[in-house]
Amino acid sequence: MASSTSGIPEGKEKLKKSGSMGSSDAYVRADKIDLTSLDIQLEKQLAKTWGKANPKAQGPKEDWEIDPAKLEIRYFITQGTYGTVYRGTYDGQDVAVKLLDWGEDGFATEAETAALRTSFKQEVAVWHKLSHPNVTKFVGASMGTTDLKIPTNNSNAGTRTNLPARACCVVVEYLAGGSLKQYLIKNSRRKLAYKVVVQLALDLARGLSYLHSRKIVHRDVKTENMLLDTQRNLKIADFGVARVEAQNPKDMTGATGTLGYMAPEVLDGKPYNRKCDVYSFGICLWEIYCCDMPYPDLSFADVSSAVVHQNLRPDVPRCCPSAFANIMRKCWDANPDKRPDMDEVVQLLEALDTSKGGGMIPDGQSSGCLCFTKARGP
Repeated sequence: MASSTSGIPEGKEKLKKSGSMGSSDAYVRADKIDLTSLDIQLEKQLAKTWGKANPKAQGPKEDWEIDPAKLEIRYFITQGTYGTVYRGTYDGQDVAVKLLDWGEDGFATEAETAALRTSFKQEVAVWHKLSHPNVTKFVGASMGTTDLKIPTNNSNAGTRTNLPARACCVVVEYLAGGSLKQYLIKNSRRKLAYKVVVQLALDLARGLSYLHSRKIVHRDVKTENMLLDTQRNLKIADFGVARVEAQNPKDMTGATGTLGYMAPEVLDGKPYNRKCDVYSFGICLWEIYCCDMPYPDLSFADVSSAVVHQNLRPDVPRCCPSAFANIMRKCWDANPDKRPDMDEVVQLLEALDTSKGGGMIPDGQSSGCLCFTKARGP
């Protein structure tokens, strides 16, 4: 048996090797303890213990659940409204990884957490079955982030960041062309050819038509949530607030979406349905054509009030072909019942003639673009 003079070093050595603090004569300097490592070990041990004690709590694995061992999260891309997006690989495929935490503070009651996770499971089960060329391909999801190595925002290393227990992970295909918003900003001066405008509009319309046929309302249709591949094909992304359309329209209330794209009924807190997506699509049409932002100089309060009470809409350029302008106006009609369904919008766009041009005149051309210039005289 070791003497008392050698007991302390031996205890330290045992602690270093095993991480156990069972020895009564072991002392460790507090500033030498790796709290992050201990936290991870404790969390894993508790998860194992909980799983053994509650075998039914885990339940059968869903067919959409990913294998964390196959997922490598490489680096931070962007911070979205409902989570953080990273780039990575899953089973050899380039993917985008979105960590959803449903709130900034990371705190929720047990009931709130249970409701969020149940809702997430229901929606993921729907996304998993979606298959359309204009909808971002869903790879899988995870109900927790404990086993994931998540980089910090300013690091490519696989370091772990703290996330609330309710955080979940969604993995989708990675699209290298960036967002539609970025593409439009890049072309804000030279504008887009009319043929390109209609092609992008059709991609978006077909994707939304498909979602609506599956009873899914996106609820946050905007150019930031549309992604492009390297061939400029558009795919709808960011299902952060998407939900299966309620059987009772009164069940779908609450201000969801983004300022400038939100339908009057959503801004006014009234019940809504898939027609709120049609309104947002109309605003996107204007933005794609003009390569500009709607209402850039107005505050949230000003836009909300004017859209609801004064029928405020973006000014349609005079150079815009009347057939295209009419589709915009139909889509952003104040009355949801008068807005067309997205399958009808697809037909209207497919009927457009792009052979004679019709795109917005680029900035700086000798002829100039006078579309937004106020007419002179009475």
